[in-house]
Amino acid sequence: MFFWTSPTFDPAKDIPDLSGKVIFVTGGNTGLGKQYILEVCRHHPAQVWLAARNVEKAREAVAEIQDQVPDAPIEILEIDLSSLASVKKAALEFEQRCDRLDILMLNAGIIMAPLGKTQDGYEVHFGTNYVGHALLTKLLLPTIEKTIANQESPDARILAVSSSGYQVAPKQGIIFESVKTTCAEFWNMTRYGQSKLALMLWIRQLSKLHPNIKCASIHPGVVDTELGIPRGVELSYMQIFMRWASLNLLRYVSVEEGVKGQLWATATNDLQSGEYYIPVGRVETLKAEWRDEALSNKLWDWTEEELKPYSA
Repeated sequence: MFFWTSPTFDPAKDIPDLSGKVIFVTGGNTGLGKQYILEVCRHHPAQVWLAARNVEKAREAVAEIQDQVPDAPIEILEIDLSSLASVKKAALEFEQRCDRLDILMLNAGIIMAPLGKTQDGYEVHFGTNYVGHALLTKLLLPTIEKTIANQESPDARILAVSSSGYQVAPKQGIIFESVKTTCAEFWNMTRYGQSKLALMLWIRQLSKLHPNIKCASIHPGVVDTELGIPRGVELSYMQIFMRWASLNLLRYVSVEEGVKGQLWATATNDLQSGEYYIPVGRVETLKAEWRDEALSNKLWDWTEEELKPYSA
């Protein structure tokens, strides 16, 4: 699952003109998100919203991008996906400042975080990678729908950066009884895998309920972004081994290569809504036990109930 042929997608030639498009990117101040913004800004979008927790790092990222694309039309938006109050505040600010949204790129994520919970009581990977993004999407959907309604040839997209790490989620899929604990009984990567599986299942269900929006999950490959390990965290022996394995056993790619899957999904006319893609632009089918409609429906209903206090 880790060894792919060289991608043929060329961002310089294969991304169409993005004039008039508004793009929203979470985690755009570093890694894949920053590279994604750089590449799309070369193709003249109307606006790109860089949403990130660290505003100072976001400003540094914008300056570096504008060194290469001087007229890059980037707006910075502060958001902490581990806080649903912060997510709601960011969505409201966006609505006040912009009345259009063509592409929502759910790029931000954490991995190998120490045991903990978000401000709202969710296991830290699940709350940050999944619940925060689900609320953000729910709050921005009216703007996306309005954008579609005002287009002669509507083409709105919601794209989520996923991971092959979903395969180390619990065999049952989502252990709902655990997601409001630290999930201490799980291996660190299992906690991460559960969050990524949830995001993938939710994206698939979103595509069914909103067939006028193209929705997909994108695995970028094993990318040289420090594996998302939080700064200042002392790594366990297992985490050190995982880092060594990623560098020495897997095909490790640069952010310039890794971002091509996200850019392909942004540009292609062949995107199949609801699918999970591996590099570059290849559909991969989830395991049978995770294609169970009952699990997707249960996750969707659970999520809707969880988000009610913030989405009224």
